[in-house]
Amino acid sequence: MNTIVPKDAEKIIGEGGVVVLDVRSPEEYAKGHIAGARNMNINDARFADNLRTLDRNKKYVVYCLAGGRGGRAVSLMMELGFKDAKNLMGGITVWESEGLPVEK
Repeated sequence: MNTIVPKDAEKIIGEGGVVVLDVRSPEEYAKGHIAGARNMNINDARFADNLRTLDRNKKYVVYCLAGGRGGRAVSLMMELGFKDAKNLMGGITVWESEGLPVEK
């Protein structure tokens, strides 16, 4: 599994050139998300179709609440031919517990 710890994710997000993908529900996203994150609900019936609209050559950091949905999303992304997609270990729960910023 392609995973990344929050501190490393924060570093590469800060450097730019990475797409941050929040795969939680829109309601979860509205409660707080990583700045600049794009919301794409993994439980949406069109999730795979929505992924196909993304550039497979870009770098992605994917997250959910605790890591499970993010892991499933990254696995699907790799099956679809994405070159670099990493699941945020522990999701936004660990991100926040490490004092990293979220926006609402």
